[in-house]
Amino acid sequence: MSRRWCATLTARPAPISLLMPEIGKILVVFGIVVVLIGLALWSGFGAGWIGRLPGDIRIQRGNFGFYFPIVTCIILSIILSLLFSFFFRR
Repeated sequence: MSRRWCATLTARPAPISLLMPEIGKILVVFGIVVVLIGLALWSGFGAGWIGRLPGDIRIQRGNFGFYFPIVTCIILSIILSLLFSFFFRR
């Protein structure tokens, strides 16, 4: 075995006390984003199109209704994936 390979096996991760400030910053930013999105939706932004895109499944039969916003879920998944890849890039 080479010394270089042995050194990588014995490397230790950073102590949790060094990671806590970073986790706190991430939680604060996440909370602010959630509040801003909530305020935007509460104010009526997106009320006309969120959940009513072409491809969303809606079945109405008598007094039974089934609604599954599949296209809305796909678009939100793509947007969140792009945001997470941008902010949590290593």
